[in-house]
Amino acid sequence: MDLLQVEHICKTYGSGETAVHALKDVSFSVPRGEFVAIVGESGSGKSTLLNMIGALDTPTSGRVYIDGKDTFSMKEKALTIFRRRNIGFIFQAFNLIPELSVEQNMIFPLLLDHRRPNKEYLDELLNVLGLKQRRDHLPSQLSGGQQQRVAIGRALMTRPSLVLADEPTGNLDSQNSSEVLALFKETARKYEQTVIMITHNPAIACTADRVFQVSDGVLKDLGRCRT
Repeated sequence: MDLLQVEHICKTYGSGETAVHALKDVSFSVPRGEFVAIVGESGSGKSTLLNMIGALDTPTSGRVYIDGKDTFSMKEKALTIFRRRNIGFIFQAFNLIPELSVEQNMIFPLLLDHRRPNKEYLDELLNVLGLKQRRDHLPSQLSGGQQQRVAIGRALMTRPSLVLADEPTGNLDSQNSSEVLALFKETARKYEQTVIMITHNPAIACTADRVFQVSDGVLKDLGRCRT
């Protein structure tokens, strides 16, 4: 069953001669548990597409269905709750809360939803992300790479059905990047999470189950990488 369905998404900024067509009739679907990479040049429309999928921006036309639910038909409060429970966001800006520790930042989305963190899963993520010895540190006491790993852990902590990652390994070294990509593949398999990742790195894209390319607002399914 497809977890994500994107149907005829168009996004236009401005109007008339100055109009910018960021996305042009984009349609695709992704089954539950698939790890997908989206590649493309800067300004091609990749991040705009990710924002549409995550319901952080509204399309000019088209629909997005997550687990059969039309996200753009939801009222704002219902959509906020739906995003918090079903979508994990990993963006280039870490957006960590400076007054909270590593552990507190990771469990914060669960506390917002009045849910108890799973200690075993928290420990597993801290260990895989190399943060076990940093769990009580504040963001200001961490390197950029460590802060990125906290942001990844926070997104995965709620075990969302859909994970949206914008250059999640951009601030990591090669070893940590490999571990994070392995974690994405494992969570996709183990918890049937659908992962959609933007990357500029072809080698990283080829770790995914399937690769999409966005060029001038048009999406093309490249299938599996041939290495």
